[in-house]
Formats: sequence, structure tokens, C-alpha cells
Amino acid sequence: MSIKEKLHALWGQLYPDHEKKKLDQFLDSLEVQAVPDGSVSDWYKDAVVYSLYVDLYSKDFEGLTSKLDYLHGLGVTCLWLLPILDSPMRDAGFDIRNYDLIRHDLLGLEPGFSRQQQEEVFGRFLDAAHQKGIRVIFDIAINHCSEEHPWFVEARKSEDNPFRDYFIWSKDTSLYKDARIIFKGMEESNWEPLGDSNYFHRFFNFQPDLNYRNPEVLFAMARNMLYWQRIGVDGFRADAIPYLWKEEGTDCENLPQTHMVVKFFRAVLDYVKPGSLLLAEACQKPATVVEYMGQGDECHAAYHFPVMPMFYKSIAQHSNKPIKSILHPCVTPELPEGSQWFTFLRCHDELSLELVYVSEEDRKYIHENYCHEAAWDFRLGEGISARLANLFQFDDRRIGLAYSIMLSLPGTPVIYYGDEFGKENDIEFYKQMSAFVGKDDTRFLVRGKIRWDLREKQLADPETFQSKVFSRIQRMLHVRNGKKAFGRGTIQFLDASSAYGKKDQEILAYQRVFKDEEIIVVQNLSDHSKKFSLLIEKVKLVDLLTGEQMNSHEIVVNSYGYNWFVVV
Repeated sequence: MSIKEKLHALWGQLYPDHEKKKLDQFLDSLEVQAVPDGSVSDWYKDAVVYSLYVDLYSKDFEGLTSKLDYLHGLGVTCLWLLPILDSPMRDAGFDIRNYDLIRHDLLGLEPGFSRQQQEEVFGRFLDAAHQKGIRVIFDIAINHCSEEHPWFVEARKSEDNPFRDYFIWSKDTSLYKDARIIFKGMEESNWEPLGDSNYFHRFFNFQPDLNYRNPEVLFAMARNMLYWQRIGVDGFRADAIPYLWKEEGTDCENLPQTHMVVKFFRAVLDYVKPGSLLLAEACQKPATVVEYMGQGDECHAAYHFPVMPMFYKSIAQHSNKPIKSILHPCVTPELPEGSQWFTFLRCHDELSLELVYVSEEDRKYIHENYCHEAAWDFRLGEGISARLANLFQFDDRRIGLAYSIMLSLPGTPVIYYGDEFGKENDIEFYKQMSAFVGKDDTRFLVRGKIRWDLREKQLADPETFQSKVFSRIQRMLHVRNGKKAFGRGTIQFLDASSAYGKKDQEILAYQRVFKDEEIIVVQNLSDHSKKFSLLIEKVKLVDLLTGEQMNSHEIVVNSYGYNWFVVV
């Protein structure tokens, strides 16, 4: 089936009451780009992603361009730009006011700039990044927009306004009553009164949900993505995709029509210019998230949210069981061909402990072991708002161990800005932004600006905590970038035996294999030195990180230590 035929099939399922002529007119308006043979690749499988807010990281795109050498030297090969589109900034940019405009301050331009000026400034940054071998993706919230978006400004004027149907309205607030309130503790309802009606929202009340039952919304969002694709963006992080379609009598999550909408976006992007990454942000169980990759025809990749809290549980519990359990095939299914997990330790949101992918017992255990201050609590115990350094109480050994696990397990790793040198919680930024937003949103603790004058001094002194963390992570990234087995290889967990012949659950060990590459990773989850044997044939090993030699039947690893071995 051709892409065009697929789009017609999806249209027929989503909009059986609308003429297919609408779709044909939309497709005829697109400018299909010629793509050279061999230029489309699954580059995202080998990537090291770095996530940042442009303004908080370096003021604007000119400042970010000046930091490309730093990022390249760290080992970054892809930038994930947290929201950069025009926004009132009440939800850190996820409340989008214009989908085809970048915020003027990030461009270093005055308000009212031209489209040509935008493309010149942003284009220079993209060219500079690409010359460094760094791809660029950015966030696009496709479930909702800002109440200041021109569509909603028009929609609120009257019930017969053409844009009214871009959103979901009801005088009966019992509609969609099974849809959970996502921002529990900050919002009391998914309906917000306006005039003599109410509009539906899954997140903050100033973020009305879009109505994908209206095909004009689908076309408009596709055009927005195609604009940025033409400019040279390498892909999109599709924010909050499980909630796109609403259906009475359901929880309004992961509905079949939602998958059809995502398939439509993927097909349109591939139709115009194949190769743009579509990354799913779906906070669901692994088996449900895999569905957002379809048969290789939805998103190319998705975040593995449930494995993230297990990193923390394994280290706190000194046990390999949580990680081995969450990655077992009965929990984490095999991915479609060409698809990939994205993994992370921290991100711009809280350390999420939603029951959709952790148990009550897990939530309680992780909260008790890592929520060191009551002020870090998020959504009434459903998460912890704290930076990596704060969670591990500024212990560079445990931070290094956590990174070793994430960087060596299957998937594409994401580094949250500043975590590579142990950035701490920003209390002042939290206070400032919570007052501005009018919501007690503790996620602002994990954001905040980088003071490069201070950080450069800290990184220049090898004895500082910041320098120790940076050195550990940079070394691992450089080794990882030289071995495709980390991003593409199979995994086989290995048992470790103590001196008494018992299996040692405090050792997390596995073998990663891709073609002729074979890497053996061992990690000591405990707070004391360990001596053990791997239950494999006796072989000589050389550590890729240090050059140290050992044999597989006599390995010594320090407390919270790790080794990445090759067989010699």
C-alpha cells in the first residue's frame, strides 16, 4: 500500500462522514521533497540526546550555538529542545500560542519579526548544529494549546464561530467522566466554565484540548509539523499523545482513533520528506507504549517511562531484580523493526511514580528513599520534583552508577541539561515561576538557569563534585558513541556468583551483542566492594572505561562501581 493509499484508508476510518475530496485537496497542497537515496536512516538508535530549555541554558539560539562545542565534547549527538514555540509560558512553553512561531526572545528579535527573519536565525543554528553532527528535535504539544492561541480566542467569541469546533464544549460536565484528572492536586475538574458552557482540558485549565473529530484540526497540526520539517528540524517529540481522541464511556486514553491520528501524522511526514523522527511521550505501561510504534508506521521511538523508577529502586534496594523484572519480555515486549526505546534518569518533569506503571509498594518505597524533603512532593505522592544530584545526595558514585545502567541498557539515552555536572534544585526559580503561574508546580525546582561563569570554574577544578560527575559521564558517552552494541545490540542478563557460590543479586551484569561487538557490563549496586565470578566460560576482560584487565571468574568492583568490558 502506498503512503497516499494509507492516508485515504485512515481518512475513511476517522472521518467516514466527510468527503475524501477534503483530503485530496490537502495532499495536493503539499510540496513533496526529493530525498537522495540512502539519506534516510535510523540514526536515532545510535544517538545520545541532550534535553534543554534554550532560554534557561543559554539565553537564546545565538548563545546555544556558542555551546555546541561543549555539547559535542561531552558526546551529545542530538539536541531535544524543550518548548521553543510562542507561548505565554504558564506551563514552561507547553501552552502553545502559535505553532509556527518561535518565541521572539529565543531568536534575539523584537516582537513582530518576519517569517524570513525567523528562518534566518533558526536556520543558522540548525546549520551549525548539523555541521557538528548534532541533530535537532523539539517539543510540539498536539493534544492542547494555550487559551491565548488565535483559534481559541476566536472560539470563545460565540457558538457559531468557525473555530468553535476546534475545541470540545459541553454544558453537561458529566461528559467524559471516566477521564482521570492528570494534574491531581492542582486541578479539580477536566471542565472549565466559560460563558454558559464549559471547555474540556486534560492538563491545566488554561490549556484547552483540541478536537480531532474536526478534520481541520488534523490538517492544521500536520501543516505545522511540515513547516518545521521543511526548515530542517530532524524530528518532533509528540507531547501527551495518549489523550488525543475523546470517546464517551471510556477513560479517553489510548483509543483506536488516537493511533489513527498518529499514523496520519507519520504518513504525512513520510510522504513529504521521509526520515523525520516522531517520538512518543506516552506515560503508560510498556505493552501499551509499544502500540504507539504500531507496525513501524506510528512513532519511530517512545520513552520507556516504567524503567526509569526501577533505576532508583535497584540502587536503593541494592538489588538487580527491579531492572531485570521490568525488562523481562512479559513486561517489555519486543519492539517493531526499526523502533527504539528512549531512556532517561531525569527530565523536565517530576520523577514520576504514576500507578499506571508502578505499584503502590514501589511508589511508597521510592518516595521514602528519595523524597528527602517534603517540598519535593508532586501530585500528592505521585512523583518527586528533584534533580538527580539532590536525589542521590550529591554522591558522584551513585550518580555515575545510575548513568552506567542507563547508558548501557537497551535504548537511546537522554541527558537532562545540567545533570552532567550535578546541577541542583533551583528554589528561587520555583518560587518565581509558581507565583507567575498561580499553581504550586514543584516541577519548577528541576528547571532554572545555568550560571556558566560558576559552572566553568567548578568544571576546571578536578576536585569538585561537579567535575567528578562530568568526567564520569563524558568518559562513558565517548565509549558508548564508539560501540553500536549499546544502541542496537541484544541483551542477556548474566548471573554473578559470590565467593560462597551463591548468586549475588547486588551485581547487575549483562552482555550486549551487535554483529561482531560483544560487551559485558558489570555494576555493583551495593555500598561495599564486591568480589565475584560471572557464570560464563572463563575469559579475559579489558575495561573500556579504564583499560583495567580482569578475568570473568575473578572480578572486583568498588562500592557503586561499574565496568564495561570487552573480551580479549
